[in-house]
Amino acid sequence: MLRLHHSAASPFVRKVMVLLHETGQVADVEIVPANVGPLKTGDPTLSHNPLGKIPTLTRDDGPALYDSRVICRYLDARTQAGLYPEARLWEALTLEATADGIMDAIVLIVTEGRVRDEAMRSQPWIEAQYLKATRALDVIEDRWMSHLSGRLDIGQIGVGCALGYLDLRTSDRDWRAAHPALARWYARFAERPSMLATAPPVS
Repeated sequence: MLRLHHSAASPFVRKVMVLLHETGQVADVEIVPANVGPLKTGDPTLSHNPLGKIPTLTRDDGPALYDSRVICRYLDARTQAGLYPEARLWEALTLEATADGIMDAIVLIVTEGRVRDEAMRSQPWIEAQYLKATRALDVIEDRWMSHLSGRLDIGQIGVGCALGYLDLRTSDRDWRAAHPALARWYARFAERPSMLATAPPVS
């Protein structure tokens, strides 16, 4: 049995969940609610992942897998779904890494707001993280739109989840204004059943 340590608000968990929906594996995986964070040490996830992060995937026939990129690659191979196409593998992996970088930057912004007292928060540091995300969006808008318009792969799933997380956590900032082509693509991608089924709660 596969068990996914899961939080619906995590964009990295969402990436795994979208892949599960797209590859027809949702029923094969038990969802295990997790409550992890930089200052939280009591969640059972720690017994499987020393980093205490989600997603973490446990298996009966091997060690736990963690990092969304490892889990997604494993689940794709499990069903030979083809979301890592050999003909454009390095492009798909690079786009996935770019999307993960956006999500990392926004997670750091969220963590700064939740972990530090207001007087200790660094607005320049927060802005530097958001700048990473906008630089990545600029590159996607300039270089990756033809790839996004092609056959579904892990790069598209990653970008879709990253944009959804921007909307969830930085709704006061308008990423769409400077990225109209990406905004149009996302409007279509967000209507996929896998994206609708994995939409995070607003909190």
